[in-house]
Amino acid sequence: MPNKLIFMPLNPSIFTCVIIEDNEINRLTLEHYVSMHEQLSLVASIGSGVAALEFFRGGGQADFILLDIEMPHLNGLELIRLLQEPKPAVVLVTSHSEFAVDAFDLQVVDYVIKPVAYARFCQAVSLVLKRLQVPPVSASTTIDNNLSANGTDLFVKVQGKLMRINFSEVLYIEALSTYVVLVTAKQKFIVGGTLKSIEARLPFQHFVRVHRSYVVNLHRVDAMEDNRLRLGAHEVPVGKSYQEEFTLRLRAL
Repeated sequence: MPNKLIFMPLNPSIFTCVIIEDNEINRLTLEHYVSMHEQLSLVASIGSGVAALEFFRGGGQADFILLDIEMPHLNGLELIRLLQEPKPAVVLVTSHSEFAVDAFDLQVVDYVIKPVAYARFCQAVSLVLKRLQVPPVSASTTIDNNLSANGTDLFVKVQGKLMRINFSEVLYIEALSTYVVLVTAKQKFIVGGTLKSIEARLPFQHFVRVHRSYVVNLHRVDAMEDNRLRLGAHEVPVGKSYQEEFTLRLRAL
C-alpha cells in the first residue's frame, strides 16, 4: 500500500498532521477531511505502522497524527510506545471501543470510532489544536522555587509576581509536555515543571496521582464510572496501574 509524502510551506497558523491507516478507503477519507480543514496541512499519509515508525525514526515530524489501532505487524498502541519524545499529539481512529482505557493511558488526545463523520473529525481536531496552542512557559505561570503554603493556599509566581492559589478549589493537575496545568472550576493556571516535580512539592495529602498525566483533588471527585472520574464539568481518566491506590485513598476519606 503506497505512502504519500507531501511538502508544505511553513506557516505558524497551520498545524501539520500524519495519517497512519492501513485501509485505503478510510485513509482517503481522512485525507479529504484534512484537505477541507483550513488549519491543517498533511505531511504524510502512511499505510502501515511499520512504515510510520520508519518515517519518524528517519526524521519525519508532525504536530499530531491520526492513527488507526488495528494494523498488521505493528498496531497503533505499539507504535505510540515506540515513538521518541517529544511525541506528536495522537488522535486514535478505530472501529472498536475496547482499547479506550489503554489508549488514554498513553495520553492520546481523542478516541474516534469509525466510520468518522466530518463533524466528529473537526471535534477531535479542535481538541488537538487547543492542546497545541497552549502558550509557552516563558509567558505563563511558574512555580516559585521556595513554595510557601498556608492552610490550603499555595503561592505561585505569575509573570514575576507571587499569586496565592486556594488549592481546595483546584480540581486536578494535568501534565502537558514541560509544564502542568492547575485546573479550577473557573480558570486554569499554566505552571512550569513536570507533574512529578509538582506532585512531590505539594503539601496537601488529598492530591493523588490517578494517571501518568493527572493528579486529582480527592475532595473534588463527584463520581467514578468506567475508569473515568467526574470533577465538576471535567472528566479525568484513571490509569490501570493507579486504580488500586486511588480506591484505597478514596475509601480512607
